[in-house]
Amino acid sequence: MHELGSGPAVVFCHGFPELAYSWRHQLPAVAAAGFRALAPDQRGYGGSSAPANVGDYGLTELTGDLVGLLDALEIERAIFVGHDWGGFVAWGMPVLHPKRTAGVIGVCTPYMAIPPTSVMRNLANGKDERYYILWFQPPGVAEAVMDPKARLIFDRLMRAPTDPVAAAKTDDGERRARYESVSSY
Repeated sequence: MHELGSGPAVVFCHGFPELAYSWRHQLPAVAAAGFRALAPDQRGYGGSSAPANVGDYGLTELTGDLVGLLDALEIERAIFVGHDWGGFVAWGMPVLHPKRTAGVIGVCTPYMAIPPTSVMRNLANGKDERYYILWFQPPGVAEAVMDPKARLIFDRLMRAPTDPVAAAKTDDGERRARYESVSSY
């Protein structure tokens, strides 16, 4: 876990495929503003525990990990900041643990009531492979595709960022082709 500063606690919840390290630029700024900035690796990531049972990764368990963190550090309440999958966890805190939640900030993840997979499937037009949360649901499906291409995927996700100015100038056909090349590992 990464920790900086003192004062009211702010807990940063990373997304996929990230680690607590992803918040390395935000922690010093938040600490300098008078807060205790905390960023744990979420369950199954980095140096955290990685239970084999899929049921151990439910929202109740993931928010429970954050409550356990607060308990271990003797923190009564915190503000939770979530990005991507971590956004679902952060948004789950006031629903499941309202007395432990001082506030929530969603970065790139708007609040929505915890959607059933049927709603997500409608958003993806029934193509689970187009919406990673759905694609990752059945054990082994995503892994069978991603594991043999881990280096390629890492390079595309982490090392080849899209220039926002160039992306804004790209026509829809080019954007669609770029999306197809990234999503068809």
